[in-house]
Amino acid sequence: MTEPDSAGSAGTLSTYGADARVSASVPDAILRYSAHARGFAELRLPQGRGDFPLAVIFHGGCWKAGIADTAYMAPLATRWQAQGIATLNVDYREVGDGGGWPGSFEDWDSAAHLIDRVASEYAVDRGRVTLVGHSAGALPALWLATSQDSGGPVSARTATKVRAGIVLDGPGDIGREARDFDALCEFSSVSPFVGADGQEIDNRLAVISPFRKAPQLEQVLFVQAKLPSPSADVIAAIAADGAQVDVLSNPGASHFAIVTPGAPVYERLEPAMLAVLRGTE
Repeated sequence: MTEPDSAGSAGTLSTYGADARVSASVPDAILRYSAHARGFAELRLPQGRGDFPLAVIFHGGCWKAGIADTAYMAPLATRWQAQGIATLNVDYREVGDGGGWPGSFEDWDSAAHLIDRVASEYAVDRGRVTLVGHSAGALPALWLATSQDSGGPVSARTATKVRAGIVLDGPGDIGREARDFDALCEFSSVSPFVGADGQEIDNRLAVISPFRKAPQLEQVLFVQAKLPSPSADVIAAIAADGAQVDVLSNPGASHFAIVTPGAPVYERLEPAMLAVLRGTE
């Protein structure tokens, strides 16, 4: 059964203006996947009978504690809730509060088990689940759908069974795109997150690269703004297990406008996102 969290466990950091036009609704439930303070996800359910598609949302924040949490993705989760999409807005540890390698991966892996729980307890269509990641949240959105051997950050794991992934201004391969991502963060983010130096950095980045294992997805949609579109070889690596990969580039758009309901650029992009979430395209 669902387990309520303690007061104040929902996101409390900046919304980065994402709530300028849509205020976050109160979650229908706060589900715990771990005992630590950030081991929770906010569940929002649409009105009606269902069964509803489910978007599992991972916030960004350059994997550094204190920058971002679920607060700024809650308006988007609320907007999708109004459009008939159930949402699970996941918090997780980052560098500085127990996250990084392997802590963040442990959290993402544990949070993924909530998908089956939600599908069994609520009117959610288990066959229409999409992993959604903004900025640094792109990594769990792709990594969770990837199988790993014993050399991975949480040792061996099977890919989480989901239909699709949506990357919102995030990297497709953090090793190959580290320079661009660090520039977006305006500080060194990748190296502290990986938690190694020298050759071990390259080894760890290789383990989680789509060139090692492609995500097992039917469809991947990249919606880029500040970050460049993934290179052709990164797209080919992500598509290697049969995924249809599409890229929508939005030069000049801000990093947060594309996740701000009501912003003009978001309004242009929403139909494409909803088509993926609903499994209609």
